[in-house]
Amino acid sequence: MTSGSPPAASPWFVRPHSADHPARLFCFPYSGSGASAFSAWPAALDDVQVCPVQFPGRENRLAEPHYGTYENLAADLIGPLSPLLDRPFALFGHCAGALPAYETAVRLAERGLPRPACLFVSGQPAPHDAASDRMLTMTESELRAELESVIRGRGIEPRPDMIDLGMAVLLRDLAAARAYRRTEPVAVGCPIVVLHWRDDPDVSVDQLDGWRAYADSVDLLVVDGGHHDFMNAPDELRKSLTSWR
Repeated sequence: MTSGSPPAASPWFVRPHSADHPARLFCFPYSGSGASAFSAWPAALDDVQVCPVQFPGRENRLAEPHYGTYENLAADLIGPLSPLLDRPFALFGHCAGALPAYETAVRLAERGLPRPACLFVSGQPAPHDAASDRMLTMTESELRAELESVIRGRGIEPRPDMIDLGMAVLLRDLAAARAYRRTEPVAVGCPIVVLHWRDDPDVSVDQLDGWRAYADSVDLLVVDGGHHDFMNAPDELRKSLTSWR
């Protein structure tokens, strides 16, 4: 186990970092959400500390400028992330959050920094197929209804001001998703585990198969639940997220 003082706090991370865990899992939220998407996750999965990433332009970073593009987001994250790579780590991204997680892995390799032991991508087609995301073609009224449904699914009755604020974040995030283009796969130097949610009607197993071009080792795991059930950290998901240790 690595010892020493925990790294200094950063706005990119909502939980204090511990020096008591021998490994870390950095978690990237989906479009329109923030680190609170992982609020129901425990502080650690076995001996792996759970580290939700907070993107600028939402939640406690609402006053900060939006990141603009996934490429900018990944590049800006590298500096705050680097001090935390002093022990084995993995990256987890759900839905569109898998894309900046992937871009972060690419930039770590480009800069000669430690690479993740594993990249977990959940319910998201590969980068070269990212334009197939159904939310990119939805109208604002459809997006508003979707947002209300997700919030109710978390046991919260959405207020109009809450939806207005959420829509402002979501629309900027979707603009970043529309701008994202990777026509040719760039492999990451780590295994990729692709998670498919069995009851997800919008992302099929076939759509996830494109990730096989992004690493020498790619495993596809089917887990029970719907697209947003990752937020509850079900046991089946927890087990898969500690498989690299």
